[in-house]
Amino acid sequence: MMPAGRCPHIALVTARDALTLDGDLALLARAVDEAGARASTPVWDDATVDWSGFDLAVLRSTWDYCERIDEFLDWSQRCAAQTRLLNAPDLVRWNVDKHYLVDLSRHGVPVVPSRYVEPEDDPRQALSAFLDESPPALHAGRSDRFDQFVVKPAIGAGSRDAARYRRGERERALTHVARLNAAGRSVLLQPYLERVEDGGETAMIFLGGQCSHAIRKGPLLELGAAMVKGLFVPEEITARTPDAAEATVAAAAHAAIPGPVPPYARVDLIRDNHGAPVVLELELCEPSLYLAYSSTSAPRFARLLIERATG
Repeated sequence: MMPAGRCPHIALVTARDALTLDGDLALLARAVDEAGARASTPVWDDATVDWSGFDLAVLRSTWDYCERIDEFLDWSQRCAAQTRLLNAPDLVRWNVDKHYLVDLSRHGVPVVPSRYVEPEDDPRQALSAFLDESPPALHAGRSDRFDQFVVKPAIGAGSRDAARYRRGERERALTHVARLNAAGRSVLLQPYLERVEDGGETAMIFLGGQCSHAIRKGPLLELGAAMVKGLFVPEEITARTPDAAEATVAAAAHAAIPGPVPPYARVDLIRDNHGAPVVLELELCEPSLYLAYSSTSAPRFARLLIERATG
């Protein structure tokens, strides 16, 4: 318990290159300060930071962790030993690897059909099985053939190292898969669900276990586009009101999160070929929360964090 009268100090943890790119950071820092606490924005891999000097550390825009995953996970454990870290290291470890989609599916949550290619697998055989032998069901009880597909790392963020291919581009896709596997990275193969071209993605933001607001993201992966060079693909964002079906799927995904209810989460949804919402990603580590799209979200999140810091 914090001594009475002391101002809690909250770290909004970021990455060096994200300091000027994270649109949530300044909004949340100001909201924390206005709510009577103190906010700082330290960089996660800055060896000079004394994490024990914070009452709470909150993962916000540590977007460069993907290619340094072991270093990042080790740091999260060290940080959590010195202060309270949100989200918790065990939850972060589960969520940074998109194998969690298997767990969601086992809990009955509809997800984008996925096949994983591990470094020890034969990438050609795995890609052939994905494209030819067993087209994944795009809706319960139905199996649809798809014309385009996506290759991306199972541990990745910001669409880095992700690309979209036509069926006829099998050899290009195979080179992509083999390159990631050779680097020791698991690969995720998914159908490209073409309804995204018109409807985009729906991202639903949860704060304290309740849906706070939602936004629409336009399609991100263009055919033949070069790989992302920066931290993320530029996004086309607008506010959105989710429909009842989206709200139901997002709530089911949130309920399937292991352990206690996390203080923040984002559920990214897309429509399958039959128009049903399915989970594309469940973001619990360092998601953009698009606080600017809801005037009450930053103050609400700030109060929640202060409660965690002082409780």
